[in-house]
Amino acid sequence: MAGQDARSDFWRGVRAGLPVAVSIVPFGILFGALAIDNGFTTFEAVLMSATVYAGASQLVGLQLFGQHVPAWLIVFSIFAVNFRHVLYSAAIGRRLGHWPNWKKAIGFFFLVDPQYAEAEREAGRPGGIGFSWYMGMGLLIYLGWVVEAWIGSIAGRFITDPHALGLDFLLPIYFLGLVMEFRHRPLWLPVVAVSAVVSVVAYHTVGSPWHVTIGALAGILLAAIMPTGRRPQTVLA
Repeated sequence: MAGQDARSDFWRGVRAGLPVAVSIVPFGILFGALAIDNGFTTFEAVLMSATVYAGASQLVGLQLFGQHVPAWLIVFSIFAVNFRHVLYSAAIGRRLGHWPNWKKAIGFFFLVDPQYAEAEREAGRPGGIGFSWYMGMGLLIYLGWVVEAWIGSIAGRFITDPHALGLDFLLPIYFLGLVMEFRHRPLWLPVVAVSAVVSVVAYHTVGSPWHVTIGALAGILLAAIMPTGRRPQTVLA
């Protein structure tokens, strides 16, 4: 019975990951094409997607590789762009207390943006976040991303401008839908508003993709300093 439940949860996770897998197709292919244009081999492009597994920082890495900057600066830049994943791990880790450590280690590797958002929503279900559900979603997105890098390294140069087709708008629409799912939580509107404003300002001053992390930190800071309006519970002896 437990095996049937695990399989059911796995396929439910796969269904949850399908919209993400579809929306990232143009970006995965574009990365593969850009990697080849920057002197990577097909193997190197696929290896980077399989090991780094983070679209924004992979594109930053490509730009830095092309400029022949020191290796430590490339590593630091990728870490800085991916710093939001440290925040994701801290936030979601408290919901994975029932997982053994080896499962947590695997789970954190797959903890990209949409995985975190869906996991937060899944945490509200009875039983919380199950490993089978989590891996169903995570493996689908991960394998799709790696395969798309391979396809892009071979034929992606034919889609050099996703803006012209409007394909670049698929992922923002998906993320907007995820954000709206949390609209009933305390401080949702001010946190989202501050994050958005700071991200826009950072985009025009600091540049992309740093504006993502800066906007996220601004929202986190506001959430940390503002009261939620909940009264502390009194414990009776």
